[in-house]
Amino acid sequence: MIAAPEIPTDFTLLQESETHFSSDTDFEDIEGKSQKQGKGKTCKKGKKGPAEKGKSGNGGGKPSGPNRMNGHHQQNGVENMMLFEVVKMGKSAMQSVVDDWIESYKHDRDIALLDLINFFIQCSGCKGVVTAEMFRHMQNSEIIRKMTEEFDEDSGDYPLTMAGPQWKKFKSSFCEFIGVLVRQCQYSIIYDEYMMDTVISLLTGLSDSQVRAFRHTSTLAAMKLMTALVNVALNLSINMDNTQRQYEAERNKIIGKRANDRLELLLQKRKELQENQDEIENMMNAIFKGVFVHRYRDAIAEIRAICIEEIGIWMKMYSDAFLNDSYLKYVGWTMHDKQGEVRLKCLTALQGLYYNKELNSKLELFTSRFKDRIVSMTLDKEYDVAVQAIKLLTLVLQSSEEVLTAEDCENVYHLVYSAHRPVAVAAGEFLYKKLFSRRDAEDDGILKRRGRQSPNANLVKTLVFFFLESELHEHAAYLVDSMWDCATDLLKDWECMNSLLLEEPLNGEEPLTDRQESALIEIMLCTIRQAAECHPPVGRGTGKRVLTAKEKKTQLDDRTKITELFAVALPQLLAKYSVDAEKVTNLLQLPQYFDLEIYTTGRLEKHLDALLRQIRDIVEKHTDIDVLEACSKTYHALCNEEFTIFNRVDIARSQLIDELADKFNRLLEDFLQEGEEPDEDDAYQVLSTLKRITAFHNAHDLSRWDLFGCNYKLLKTGIENGDMPEQIVIHALQCTHYVILWQLAKVTESSSTKEDLLRLKKQMRVFCQICQHYLTNVNTAVKEQAFTILCDVLMIFSHQIMTGGRDILEPLVYTPDSSLQSELLSFILDHVFIDQDDDNNSADGQQDDEASKIEALHKRRNLLAAFCKLIVYTVVEMNTAADIFKQYMKYYNDYGDIIKETMSKTRQIDKIQCAKTLILSLQQLFNEMIQENGYNFDRSSPTFSGIKELARRFALTFGLDQLKTREAIAMLHKDGIEFAFKEPNPQGESHPPLNLAFLDILSEFSSKLLRQDKRTVYVYLEKFMTFQMSLRREDVWLPLMSYRNSLLAGGDDDTMSVISGISSRGSTVRNKKTKPATGKRKVPEAEESSSSDSMWLNREQSMHTPVMMQTPQLTSTIMREPKRLRPDENYMGVYPMQPEHHQPPLDYKYVHEQQEEAARQQQGSWGVNVLIPEQQINQW
Repeated sequence: MIAAPEIPTDFTLLQESETHFSSDTDFEDIEGKSQKQGKGKTCKKGKKGPAEKGKSGNGGGKPSGPNRMNGHHQQNGVENMMLFEVVKMGKSAMQSVVDDWIESYKHDRDIALLDLINFFIQCSGCKGVVTAEMFRHMQNSEIIRKMTEEFDEDSGDYPLTMAGPQWKKFKSSFCEFIGVLVRQCQYSIIYDEYMMDTVISLLTGLSDSQVRAFRHTSTLAAMKLMTALVNVALNLSINMDNTQRQYEAERNKIIGKRANDRLELLLQKRKELQENQDEIENMMNAIFKGVFVHRYRDAIAEIRAICIEEIGIWMKMYSDAFLNDSYLKYVGWTMHDKQGEVRLKCLTALQGLYYNKELNSKLELFTSRFKDRIVSMTLDKEYDVAVQAIKLLTLVLQSSEEVLTAEDCENVYHLVYSAHRPVAVAAGEFLYKKLFSRRDAEDDGILKRRGRQSPNANLVKTLVFFFLESELHEHAAYLVDSMWDCATDLLKDWECMNSLLLEEPLNGEEPLTDRQESALIEIMLCTIRQAAECHPPVGRGTGKRVLTAKEKKTQLDDRTKITELFAVALPQLLAKYSVDAEKVTNLLQLPQYFDLEIYTTGRLEKHLDALLRQIRDIVEKHTDIDVLEACSKTYHALCNEEFTIFNRVDIARSQLIDELADKFNRLLEDFLQEGEEPDEDDAYQVLSTLKRITAFHNAHDLSRWDLFGCNYKLLKTGIENGDMPEQIVIHALQCTHYVILWQLAKVTESSSTKEDLLRLKKQMRVFCQICQHYLTNVNTAVKEQAFTILCDVLMIFSHQIMTGGRDILEPLVYTPDSSLQSELLSFILDHVFIDQDDDNNSADGQQDDEASKIEALHKRRNLLAAFCKLIVYTVVEMNTAADIFKQYMKYYNDYGDIIKETMSKTRQIDKIQCAKTLILSLQQLFNEMIQENGYNFDRSSPTFSGIKELARRFALTFGLDQLKTREAIAMLHKDGIEFAFKEPNPQGESHPPLNLAFLDILSEFSSKLLRQDKRTVYVYLEKFMTFQMSLRREDVWLPLMSYRNSLLAGGDDDTMSVISGISSRGSTVRNKKTKPATGKRKVPEAEESSSSDSMWLNREQSMHTPVMMQTPQLTSTIMREPKRLRPDENYMGVYPMQPEHHQPPLDYKYVHEQQEEAARQQQGSWGVNVLIPEQQINQW
């Protein structure tokens, strides 16, 4: 045996060495292995005969005596403390725990091994204990079977899966214990052919158990044991190499200086190291073949993940032995695992291998075989897996660019536009490594060049080319964000970008095309925005986060750099691209990110004047809304009173507005002259000027130019003549809307006079009347504009305007009359709830164009949302929502979310009114069906079934808490009952009411009633029924019977007894099993309060519902003949079959009076545990 001092414990140097370890060998017959000197003469299976076990070790024959309790000994002051408890506590240093066990093992290895075996059993959550007798006489399989029988099957939890603070660190402590145990035993004990054989045999058996806890715990232990042995094998390999070099060095010495004793010692040492290496390899083979090969495809994902994680460690730690296709194939196969966590372990294991470029040659065959799978995993449904797959491909790309084809790379490229930021960032890094990280050798000599000649110039062009080829021109912000972390220097080289746009191309250099320039400007804008705002674009990330001090400093430095560069360059860029609307729109957004103080501190006022002149020229040249709004926002950004440049910008803005207002008034006067038809040229001039004024009025207060009067005159003329161009009307409505809003802001923020309020009130109401008139315009675009603005104005000037202590604005409150509400609702019904094919408003009449359909749907959703907002905030009456709610099922795909949210909000405002609205929508659908099909419709028809399904969906929206919706559900049933009996049949009482079938729909809500409320609703139903109705059994009366049954379902069988003589076949059987009826009434369930119990007892003792006692409860439409019915003890049907205890027939009128008297005794306020009082029923 090798003495401990001769071999250092830790080795950090990895060297290649030959090994006899093979992954393809089977279990060796350890019994047949020759025994070595200095090692215990025990059989390698670890299961000795009783005599051998009693003799083994020092003191091995000592029985368990007084120094042990529960089979565990005292050691170093830790009395009766099991290994499991010590590891679970995790307080002691693990090495001292292991040292204690080693001392115990040296004292009596059977007892120490018994402790270790019970440790593994307890770590599995098994309460059983392996006794010394079992250890001596039973095989592992028998011990495991015995422990399985004692396993607690009531709970599926075990230490590795338990929650709680004490179990959080258990797994790490458990793994640490195994690692330290092997490390401390690596010089002697693990080679005694007893301890390791016993442990490996036990863990192998447990890992094959049907019990998940055994399998999971033992697999983790075996894999960690294997990892520790791999580390030992690596150390042995290194020591063998060192010993061999020492031997060769000594042997090469001249004979006179050669030490023969040292040569013999080195040879003996090498021999012992080789024997130990063979021993360790046998152990690793046993674990790999006995545990890993079976458990890497276990049914439990956690177990599979453990195996893959550990084999990755082995291949990385001891690549000479494990990094070959015999082991890599297991990782490759498992990449197809159905669980994301297992696939993730495969990728992380491979990343550790590909990161080391020295191992690339050993991974070539694996890469060629499984590359396609790795590429496909970039689209994994688990985002974490996709991210790691992309990172792995990045490592593969760095190791060898030839491995990945162009198609493989393209599959990763498009992921830079992913909405999931980690995936996009990983793809951005891959893209950067592939296309942007390479530089020509000559680039090193021109690193200091700037602008168009800088090394980044070609990279910027490459970025532009990539952006254009991806054909996702609206997502430049996503591309920039994806590459922001890995290509910051490139993306912040704004000087280079500016030079590419302004400077002439060099000799032999191809200039940028128009599309490429537009793309570069868009990318440049996105990089500036990202640098100034320091947060991802909309749709990525969780929103703005608090910046660190370092990030804030970087942000300020970037804004300074942006301002200093583009304060000078922006006027030149605008001058060059002034006629290009797309380029100008993007360039005009740059001043939003300037540090405006630099205009003054940097003495850049002349460049500010140049910028203002360019903006003015652009306003005069363009009529495109996007361009004009960009100009307006730029003026707004520059007109900041905190900076000294405010006066300069404000003067330029006022001059521009003065000219536009004067021009508009002059053009309008000519345009509206009586007796003359305006020509197209005049209309264009009016429209273009109105567009400019409207765009500026959006961001600037133009109240001093009094634009209300001229716009009102324009709109009024349009109403009177009806020939006003639609675009003029649309922009006039929008401009007038801005006038109203700016005046409201003025009277809200400052101390306004009464005259100001009255003037605003008058203008607002006149404007609402104008919008109402335009709701009937022949042009759809005009109607949509009028509707949208009208909804906004009604919302703004509703009673909500007084919130926040603004009672002074009460005169401005405007509530729409019923006429206006009806027109708004009609607009929604005519323009929103239409089929897709009926919408003729898509661009250029392209009905089949998918993008046009999506845009049209988006517009309709906005219109519906605007009206629903009026409902939610009670601007219009809630019952107008009935026409919206009834469309819930028909247009569920298009507007289901909006309608459902409207239901939820209205229910929060007024539960009862919301319920009444829901039932009203069902009544409207029912009436529409009657008008179409008549009263003799088929209840199995799709139309009626659709109404029932809608009712069912409505019922689901009430949720599970019946107490919260109690009053609302009761009111819903009340309205439904009244509607069902509202129209009597002209043929007499022998025929059902015309709307009786509505009760079939109403029954969908019966399950939402509390038990006591079902009884009260049942009482209310009886008020509408005659005695003859209760006896009817024809099909036309089935809705009544079905509804009554739904109210009786779940009620007290004695209290609500309605014994059916006409029932399904199963009812007779059930009746036979039912206890005979007694004269006593059952006490209600304990879930009701005591006060409710007493009230119900009083009610039940004094009330008998005649219909309940004389009307059978139908549970089937199958009619039986009376003669086929058998007498039953508790049968009290309408047929002349009397029970054994005779009861005189009841007079209906007398009993009904009794019922009402009992109900009056229950009058009280609406509460949680009491009935709906009879007084409230009478109020209905």
